[in-house]
Amino acid sequence: MFSIINPLNYPWWDEILLSTEGYSFFHSSSWAEVLIDSYGFTPFYFSSIHDKRISLLIPLMEVDSFISGRRGISLPFSDFCEPIIDEGISFIDLFFEIVKFAKRRGWRYIEFRGGKDLFNSFNLLEINTPSFIIHKIDLKKGIDNLYKELRDSNKRNIKKASNLGVKVNFSRTWESMENFYSLNSITRKRHGLPSQPKPFFKNFYDKVIAKNRGIIALAFYNGHPVSAYIFCLFGNKAIYKYGASDLNFQNLRPNNLLMWESIKWLCENGFEELSLGRTEWENEGLRQFKKGWGAEEDFISYFNYDLKKEDFVLQNHQILDWQKWILKRLPIPVLNLIGSIFYRHAA
Repeated sequence: MFSIINPLNYPWWDEILLSTEGYSFFHSSSWAEVLIDSYGFTPFYFSSIHDKRISLLIPLMEVDSFISGRRGISLPFSDFCEPIIDEGISFIDLFFEIVKFAKRRGWRYIEFRGGKDLFNSFNLLEINTPSFIIHKIDLKKGIDNLYKELRDSNKRNIKKASNLGVKVNFSRTWESMENFYSLNSITRKRHGLPSQPKPFFKNFYDKVIAKNRGIIALAFYNGHPVSAYIFCLFGNKAIYKYGASDLNFQNLRPNNLLMWESIKWLCENGFEELSLGRTEWENEGLRQFKKGWGAEEDFISYFNYDLKKEDFVLQNHQILDWQKWILKRLPIPVLNLIGSIFYRHAA
């Protein structure tokens, strides 16, 4: 037995979610509200709730685009979104109920971001599902032990940034979000990507940061913002969601000091786990950076079920190299304009 619900209709949603094993920020009402208000996605959360206890939760958002078609994603712009399902519930039966619903909605495909243990029952060894690396830091070890586990180069760079006068600030002000947005536009251009729309970050600020569900960490040099991280906070878990920096100040090593001060801040504020988000398998540089903080690696796969083929298929969401080459050469205002159009359809 299950229902298909909109979590925003349940004022107590986050309260019971926090008492559910396997919860994450991406299951929360705050994240749902950001996605709905920013992009107009429609929520369909397959769930079973009895006496305010969740025994089943597979959140889906319908993305309806005249460019990329209509599909269901669990969940858009989320690094991961593990299904929550009690023992004794048949995942295969539930999956095909979702397929029936998807066909009625006219979806092209369904994408699940996580759930590899559940999908093992489909014998998908021959399917090359897109795999990413997830890095997690156990904050329960405490600041002293976490520092001991840092890579030596990180320790040197933390000391260097501090000695050169880099200062770190934690804030929930709109000014801090604007500082992040400016750095993010620079960073996205450097990587050949359009920036997320500013209205998205305004919604994110209103529904996450301003409600103490997130924090903005900024590194300054001579009063000038040079690096910024945004963390999502939910229960005793934190997620590094967005990062941006100005390469003109890379020699100061602000990113190293900023990450270490963020880890300390999270420990001091009672958080027990920090996810550093997903990393593409081939991005060895970022992978090594995250491992240098004592993070444990795990794998996550995305599963895409094509409704027409009635089978799992490989989906490639990557922007091609030639597209990145063009985007890198566009002015930031043009990239921001592209982003305001692009993200609604990309999901």
